[in-house]
Amino acid sequence: MDGGKIPSGPLDIPTIESIAQRSHSHPLVVSAQFRPDRISPRVLELELDSQQYPDTVHTVRLDVRWFEGGDYSFHYHEKVENNQWHCRWDRHPKPDNPRSHYHPPPTAARVEPSPIDEEHHLGVLFTVLDWVTARVERIHESTDHQ
Repeated sequence: MDGGKIPSGPLDIPTIESIAQRSHSHPLVVSAQFRPDRISPRVLELELDSQQYPDTVHTVRLDVRWFEGGDYSFHYHEKVENNQWHCRWDRHPKPDNPRSHYHPPPTAARVEPSPIDEEHHLGVLFTVLDWVTARVERIHESTDHQ
């Protein structure tokens, strides 16, 4: 997140626990871990199944933060050989940008309006996971044509 500041209050632990529990129903999610731990979580790390990606992708995860004020951050990380490839969906106040916004790949450095119009945490989760599923399909299509 921008400078590590909390956008709208502390983490919403019950909501993050719900996200962790429901994430297991998605075929790409291998595990859900609270970091640093379940007692004082700062982030929910969803490990994604790198076996479903081409061999060039080594590790994949989705870092989730949901705040009591309804703001969030879903940060997608891919380790591709020696490079990082990532993007992020955020909802928090940001001067000169929409509250809901997207930091596109490969570096998550730019800001665009968010493609997510969901308000409910599970709607946001599964919209992001649908995007990840489409990403896996695009990667396979591009490696099949090389």
